[in-house]
Amino acid sequence: MNREPRAGASGELHAASQAQPNIALIKYWGKRDAALNLPVVGSISITLESLWTRTDVRFVPGQKQDRITLNGRGEEAESRRITACLDLLRQRAGVDYGARVASRNNFPTAAGLASSASGFAALVHAGAQALGLALSLAEQSVLARRCSGSAARSIFGGYVEWAHGQLADGTDSVARPLLGADAWPLRVAVAITSTAAKQVGSTEGMRRTAQTSPYQSAWIDTQEADLSRAREAILARDFEALAQVSEYSCLKMHALALAAQPGLLYWNGATVECMHRVRALRQQGVPVFFTVDAGPQLKAVCLPSAIEQVKAALRDVPGVLDVLDSGLGEGARNIAAGVVEA
Repeated sequence: MNREPRAGASGELHAASQAQPNIALIKYWGKRDAALNLPVVGSISITLESLWTRTDVRFVPGQKQDRITLNGRGEEAESRRITACLDLLRQRAGVDYGARVASRNNFPTAAGLASSASGFAALVHAGAQALGLALSLAEQSVLARRCSGSAARSIFGGYVEWAHGQLADGTDSVARPLLGADAWPLRVAVAITSTAAKQVGSTEGMRRTAQTSPYQSAWIDTQEADLSRAREAILARDFEALAQVSEYSCLKMHALALAAQPGLLYWNGATVECMHRVRALRQQGVPVFFTVDAGPQLKAVCLPSAIEQVKAALRDVPGVLDVLDSGLGEGARNIAAGVVEA
C-alpha cells in the first residue's frame, strides 16, 4: 500500500535523502544477469559514516524530461541510469512526471569510492518517499540493485551481506544487515591517491573479466567459503580473522581483473605503497588491514585505538593526496529539504 505523496505547494512531489558509500570486504565482481544487475557471487560490506551522498528529488506535474545535477553541475554521464532508476519508481507509483534531481557528494565521484552505491541508494530512498511508495528496506534494496549493484548494500548501515540469489527475476538477490555499526565500531582510513575518474568503469570491467579472465570459475567456486569466514569473524568480532579473509578477497578480485584481456589495472604506485605500509603496520602489531575496490584508493580498516597511527602512516606515503577518516554509518534516511545545495 502506498503512502500519500509528499506534495509541495506547487504540486511537486518532493523528498530528500542521504546515503553513505559502502566498502566491500568480501568483494562483488561479476554479473549473472547484466540487465537486472544480478551478481555472480555474494558479498559483504561495511557502510561508512563520514562520506555521504545527499539527493533531492522533485517530481513535477507537466514536466516531460528529467533534469539532473551532480555537485551543482549538469550531469550527462549518468543521466540514462538515473532516468532508468526513476522510471522504476514512476512505474510503481503510476505517474509519468519528469523529475528534478539534485545530488551532492562530499568525496571524489567515480574514482573507486563507491559513489554510485551511495548515489543510487539515496535516489531510490528519496524517490520512493516523494512518490509515497511504502517500500520496505528489502524492496528498496532490490530497486537500488537494479540501478547500481552495490547500491543494494548502501540502503543499510553497519555490516551488510548481499546475496547473489538463485531466482531468474532477482527478487532473492537482496542485501540484509548482519551487524549494526555500533555493535563493532571499526574505523576506516581512506588514502586518496587520485581524484580522477577511472578509465574503465566497474560494469565494463566485470564484463571483460567474465569473458576473458581464466580465473573466473575459481573466483566463483571459492566465494562461499570466503563469505562464511567473514560472516563468522564479524559475528565473533574477530579482527584478525576478518583481516585475513578481507585482504585475501581483495587481492583475489584484483588478480581476476589483472588476468583479463586486456588486463585491468585499477591501482597506481601509491596504492601499492599503501598496501606495503599497512602490512608493515600489522606485522608490528597494529590492528589494521587493507581493501581496495575498482579504483586507486586504499581503505585501511582498523580498531579505533589505531586510527591516528594508521592515518599518519598513510599520509607519509608519497603520492597520497589526502587521508579521510570514517567510522561505520547508518543506512539511507530522510534529510531536510534544502540541505543538498548547502
